[in-house]
Amino acid sequence: MRPGGFGAIGAAGPIFFFCAWIVMMFAGVVYDEIGISAFGYVDAMKVTIALWLAVAPLVGTVASRRSPEKK
Repeated sequence: MRPGGFGAIGAAGPIFFFCAWIVMMFAGVVYDEIGISAFGYVDAMKVTIALWLAVAPLVGTVASRRSPEKK
């Protein structure tokens, strides 16, 4: 792991809580149009962690691909 990776781990915590807040706000705005009930912050955290667990392996796979070296 590169040294910059450890800083990213520490930054993930505050970003997680901010993303959960954004999910809660977004669900509160569009719940009627998409047919869901509005939910609170704890449920937004559950949705956020589920999305992160689904997307993180995909991001890791794409990031680990070696790009062609430029000369």
